[in-house]
Amino acid sequence: MRPASTPRLPVTARVFVQRFSSTPRGARLARHLVVHRLDAWGVPYGSALSDTAALLVAELAANAVTHGRVPGRDIEVLLRLDAYTLRIDVSDSRGERRPTVTMVTAAPEAEHGRGLLLVEALADRWGVFDRVPVGKTVRAELDLPPRDQRSRTPDDFARE
Repeated sequence: MRPASTPRLPVTARVFVQRFSSTPRGARLARHLVVHRLDAWGVPYGSALSDTAALLVAELAANAVTHGRVPGRDIEVLLRLDAYTLRIDVSDSRGERRPTVTMVTAAPEAEHGRGLLLVEALADRWGVFDRVPVGKTVRAELDLPPRDQRSRTPDDFARE
């Protein structure tokens, strides 16, 4: 991941962390709860940020339950929102199965293999990190527009 290019002031960050079963149902629930949490933080349902976050969580969670599943182990989703960035982390227990940029290709007739293409296209940054004590975390970050270019901030919605 490349570092953000603009200097940043300290801000309060909102954080949501939840474990989900390593199943398709767990991945679906993760997407629903992330969108619900964003709405509670002032990012309305159906907004560009909410919809993009939902797609990113859906792809990362689906990959975690498909390729990173270890029976009896959950996946974990972390959502962090501050004034500048929305960070989405999805962690699983299979550290040896790491997605790479070279894996972001699929044959035109293939039914699978395009999830990371979506992540690459939608996220401002994404990467894979070791998870202590075991596993990996796939992170996607979305830069928020500068405050003066937003019609409303998450704090504006929270005050209503």
